[in-house]
Amino acid sequence: MTLKHMDAYQQHTLADSFTVIGRGVHSGLNVVMTVMPAEADSGYVFFRKDVIPAIAEVPARWNTVTDTRLSTTVANRFGIRVSTIEHLLAALHGCGVDNARIVLDGPEVPIMDGSAQPFVDLIEQTGLRTLTRPRMAIVITRPIEIEENGATAALLPAPTPELEMFIDFPGTAIGEQSYVTRLNADLFSRELADSRTFGFYEQIETLKQIGLAKGGSLQNAVVFKDQQIMNKEGLRHPDECVRHKVLDSVGDLSLAGAVILGRFVGHKSGHALNNRLLRQLLGNDTHWCLCTLQQAEKAWDSLVELAVAV
Repeated sequence: MTLKHMDAYQQHTLADSFTVIGRGVHSGLNVVMTVMPAEADSGYVFFRKDVIPAIAEVPARWNTVTDTRLSTTVANRFGIRVSTIEHLLAALHGCGVDNARIVLDGPEVPIMDGSAQPFVDLIEQTGLRTLTRPRMAIVITRPIEIEENGATAALLPAPTPELEMFIDFPGTAIGEQSYVTRLNADLFSRELADSRTFGFYEQIETLKQIGLAKGGSLQNAVVFKDQQIMNKEGLRHPDECVRHKVLDSVGDLSLAGAVILGRFVGHKSGHALNNRLLRQLLGNDTHWCLCTLQQAEKAWDSLVELAVAV
């Protein structure tokens, strides 16, 4: 089944497995990763082939995030970690894949070209399989916002999944950028998937000294130096940087474990703030309710009005 013909109200998994070979952007290690179909209600689960099977499974959920320095890392109770998961999860969630088992022989998802496009291409080639369970939705019924050092992340009631992002890197070639979009498989594939991660030349040595960016290169990131773009091919979009921040947010918010029916608004937010927002949201049920996506879309007005009345 192609993405265009999927039933939006049912859960989906992949129709078959696909394998990629690549390098971890932070670890610098070569990794072989296979993304496989999974049963309904299982979500996204990583499996590390390079450790003993009894401790190898790492669920990808909002409450298993353990590190958010320049990427999102999850770990299980045995301390087994998988890092830089956000681009792959953005591709899966953005393409409508609710459940997947991800087997890899190292501690980090391959960075590929720094975007989600290689994963999206493989998902589209592989196709989806409809499962018998309905897709669930976390319906945002009241606004919730968190703030840290001038950055904010919020979720607002909205009848469809929506994202809005603003970034500001003064004194650089990036400057101020903003982006607003709805989230569905077509828009994700066309507008967001090919936008690459980015960084600054002046920070590379510092990052390597703290054990990050060991596998970074101009083949998997956009690098800025002295108001210039070092990549000879230039940008894929004039606002590629903010599009990539939206892509990151799709991956981070997918850790909620269901479709978020609401509007995400990020003001200079990143992985850490995105996860803090999910923890504050899902730590209690005062700002959301859970139902099937079909029920949520039909009764969205009533759900929000009832929450406000209470």
